[in-house]
Amino acid sequence: MNRSTYLALGAMALGVFVIANDITAMNVALPAIEKDFDTSVTTVQWVVNAYALIFGVLIVTGGRLADMFGRREAFFIGAGVFLLASILAGSAQTEAWLIAARALMGIGGALMWPAILGMTFAELPENKAGLAGGLILGVAGVGNALGPLIGGALTEFVSWRAILFLNVPIALIAIFAVWKLIHQPRPEDDDHKIDYGGIATVSLGLVIFMVALDQVVDLGWGDPRIIAAIVVSALLLTWFGFIERRAGAHALVPSDVMKNTSFTAACVAILFMSATFFSALFFVPQYLQKSFDYSAFESGLGLLPFMAVFALTSFVAGPLYNRVGGRLIVTLGAACIALGPLLLSFGVQPDGDFMDLVPGLVVLGIGVGLFYSSATTIGVTAVDESRSSLAGGIIYMFQIAGGSVGLALTTTFFASASGLIDGLHVAFRFNAAAAFIGFLIIMFVVGPRVQAVADEPVESKAGA
Repeated sequence: MNRSTYLALGAMALGVFVIANDITAMNVALPAIEKDFDTSVTTVQWVVNAYALIFGVLIVTGGRLADMFGRREAFFIGAGVFLLASILAGSAQTEAWLIAARALMGIGGALMWPAILGMTFAELPENKAGLAGGLILGVAGVGNALGPLIGGALTEFVSWRAILFLNVPIALIAIFAVWKLIHQPRPEDDDHKIDYGGIATVSLGLVIFMVALDQVVDLGWGDPRIIAAIVVSALLLTWFGFIERRAGAHALVPSDVMKNTSFTAACVAILFMSATFFSALFFVPQYLQKSFDYSAFESGLGLLPFMAVFALTSFVAGPLYNRVGGRLIVTLGAACIALGPLLLSFGVQPDGDFMDLVPGLVVLGIGVGLFYSSATTIGVTAVDESRSSLAGGIIYMFQIAGGSVGLALTTTFFASASGLIDGLHVAFRFNAAAAFIGFLIIMFVVGPRVQAVADEPVESKAGA
C-alpha cells in the first residue's frame, strides 16, 4: 500500500473513533448533567439512549443511501450533521435540548458509519479485506475503551460539555482528510428511487422495540405496555418484509442480500454473541462498584483488561485473517466469547478479588476482537461490492439489537436471583449459553462457507 492509502485509512479511523468514543464517553457524565439541569436519572439516561437508539435504528437506511448516492457524499452529510449537533448539544440549556441534539447526532452517526465501512473496504484490494475489518473494529474498540476515560477526565477537570465540543475538531479533520484523500467514484446507477415505506416501517418497528427493551427493567416483561409494544413492533417488522418483496430492486434491503446464506448466518451469529459484550460493559462495573467500592472512573479503568485486549486483537485479527483465513479466526473468536463469560462467572465470588476477573476479561477481549472484525469482513465480502455499506449497516444493527435484547434478558435473569453474586453467576452463564449458540452457527454454517465465498468472483457472491 502507498502513502496516500495509509492516510486515507487514517481518515476513516478518525471518523470511526469519534462515533465509537461518543457511544461510551457520555455515560460517566450523566451524574454531572443530572445535577446541572436538576433533573432525574430516568430523564438524563436518554442523553445516552437517544443517541444509541437513533443510531441503531437508522444505520441500515444510512447504508442503503450511501450505496445509492455515494459513500463519500453520505459521509460528508453525516459528518456535517454530527458536527453541528455536537455544537448544539454542548451548548444545551435544558435537558430536552440536549436529548434532541443527541438524537440528531445519532442521525449523523448512522450516515457516517456504513459510509466509512464501505469506503474502507473499497479502498483496499480484495486480498486485504481482513485488514479493513480489523481496522474499523480495532479503532472502534479504542474509541469505546477510551470513551469512559476521556469522558471522566473532561467531566471532572473541565466540563461534561467539553466531551461534545471535542467532537468538532476531530470531525473537521476527518472531513478534510476524506475530501482530500478519498476519491472513489459515485454509483453509476441513476435509479435513485427511495423505499420510503420500508424506511418508515423498519424504523418505527425498531424504535418501538428498543424503547420497550429500555423500559423492561422498570416495568417487567409482563407489563401490558411492554407486551403491546413488542406485538406492534413485530407487526411492523413483518409488514416491512412484505413491503420489501413488493419493492423489488428499490427495496431498502434488496432480496439478493436477504437471501445470502453466508451473510444472514453471520448476522444471526452476531445477534447471539452481542449479549455478552453489552453485559460485560454493564455488569462488571456494577460488581466493582458494589463489591469493592470503586468509583465510576475506577470501574472504567477496571474494564481496561477487556477493552484494551479487544482493541489490540481487532488490529491483529486483520493480518491474521489474510494470512490463515477467516474460518479459523472467526471460530476461535466465537469460542472465546462463549468461554469468557463462563470464566467471569467463576471469578465473581463473595470474598473475591479484582484479579479473579482478569482471565475472563482477557479471554472475552480476545474473542470480541477476533470475532467482530472477522465476522464483519465475512458478512461484507459475502455480498456484492455495491452493497457493502448496506451490509455493514445491517451487521451493526444486528450487533446493537442483539446487545439490547440480550442485556434486557440478562437483566431479568439477574433480578430474579437472590443477591448480587448469585445474580452475576446466572447472568454470565446465560451469556455463555447464548454465545455457545452463536458459536455453533459459526462452526457449522458460516465457517464452512468462508473459503468458498472468498474464492468466488464478486458477481456470484450475491447468490451465495
